[in-house]
Amino acid sequence: MARILNIGSLNLDYVYAVPHFVAPGETLCAASRQVFAGGKGLNQTVAAARAGAKVYHAGAVGPDGDMLLKLLEEAGADTSAVEWAGVPTGHAIIQVSPQGENAIIILGGANRSISREALDRALDIAEEGDILLLQNEINGLDYIIPQAARRGLRILFNPAPMDESVKNLPLGLIDTLVVNEGEGQALAGDMEALKAAYPKQNILLTQGSRGATLFAGGETVFQPAFRVKVLDTTAAGDCFLGYYAAALSEGLPYGRALLLATAASALAVQKQGAAPSIPCRAEVEAFAQANSR
Repeated sequence: MARILNIGSLNLDYVYAVPHFVAPGETLCAASRQVFAGGKGLNQTVAAARAGAKVYHAGAVGPDGDMLLKLLEEAGADTSAVEWAGVPTGHAIIQVSPQGENAIIILGGANRSISREALDRALDIAEEGDILLLQNEINGLDYIIPQAARRGLRILFNPAPMDESVKNLPLGLIDTLVVNEGEGQALAGDMEALKAAYPKQNILLTQGSRGATLFAGGETVFQPAFRVKVLDTTAAGDCFLGYYAAALSEGLPYGRALLLATAASALAVQKQGAAPSIPCRAEVEAFAQANSR
């Protein structure tokens, strides 16, 4: 069984309930404040760990990051490769209106200050054939990708949040590019153009309520979404990718990996929150068995 190394983001989300978004020059009193663990990296690690994989999380937090490490460890992940940085933990300031709309300010913080030495120590954990999870919320991707490829790691890269910097990364070295339809269009236009641009890569396309499609060489595998009542889609994509990586680490075939990942995300969207909504493996197996068609 292969191991999973996730060099990924660790965020604190500060959520303020406000009567309306703050206007220029205005001082506004919030009705409440809640603090949640977040970050695409954290969510994906929690999902892979709850799926039963052996997961190592690498990254960086500031002095205020204890709750994030505790959550990862409770999920079963190894956090020994997380670096303590001299800057604040990455975080988001989120205003939420009574209508449920939000306005968000993000500070990369420690996620954007991971040292080269910490990256090397993290990569030293993994062995040839292990899986590396990456997202676009940390620094050093232009260094990590070629180093990981040289070591024979299987790289799964989710370029979210998508920006122009992604186009300059050595994407030809990764194994699987994981995108939603908007990200795929931003990278290359339509799906045929994306496949032509990265002919040696597997492309995993998440399609929301329609399901997910994997293009792997000459093989196309489609997994339809399960019909469920959606309460909160936060972290659904991260849950999907974490479970997919865990299934690959077990050597499961693509179809089975997509089934488990889709079932996990279907369970996640029926609960509030990000990491708290991610299900354990037994729940996912039972749901998949009961609802597969």
